[in-house]
Amino acid sequence: MKATYYGQSCVEFDFNGTKVLLDPFISYNPLAKEIDIDRIKPDYIFLSHAHQDHVADMAHIQKNSNATVAAIVETAAWVKNQGVAEDKIIDFNFGGTLELPFGKVKMVYALHTNSTPEGNYAGVAVGFVFFVGDKKIYFAGDTALTMEMKLLADLELDWAFLPIGGHYTMDVEDALKAANFINCKNVIGVHYNTFPPISIDTEAASAIFSAQGKKLYLPLIGGDILL
Repeated sequence: MKATYYGQSCVEFDFNGTKVLLDPFISYNPLAKEIDIDRIKPDYIFLSHAHQDHVADMAHIQKNSNATVAAIVETAAWVKNQGVAEDKIIDFNFGGTLELPFGKVKMVYALHTNSTPEGNYAGVAVGFVFFVGDKKIYFAGDTALTMEMKLLADLELDWAFLPIGGHYTMDVEDALKAANFINCKNVIGVHYNTFPPISIDTEAASAIFSAQGKKLYLPLIGGDILL
């Protein structure tokens, strides 16, 4: 299994041949200009929320791939309004767990706002925990530090994708606290450096995690991490 980072919070998992794309924002990201979105053809697309920097390429990629899109109920309604067929949408909510061919996905709490690119109500932001084979992977989405993360501590997570850019989400220091809350040593940073307000010192960020016995992975855009 591997994860490919496409910038901002966009990650594609390859779960032993099944491709799962999260929060597609690529063609509008100047840092990801080398990525050809027409070559990205996932089987599933998961949306943590409907802000523009997480859904901008959803419709285009879904049309090219015929992927199934999964999201919280209100964000899923927006997906339908973008022309995605109803039988290609899975709407679910907090506490829900999807049983899919590649494994299970549980929707979990995130502390963030949520609206469509047009400014309409889109429910609330969420995170996901993926259970694939013997691996447990947390994708936090956009979130502030929240005590609810402690509910994940007993899962013995193998990997966690956490926002680290600050301003709109957790910063590096809060992400380290989150890693302690969820009891996970391997963190992949997302949601940083795309815009000036979320620019960080990556070397300093890695050092902060290392000093606490944790590893912060900051892959290049288009780079892979073996899970």
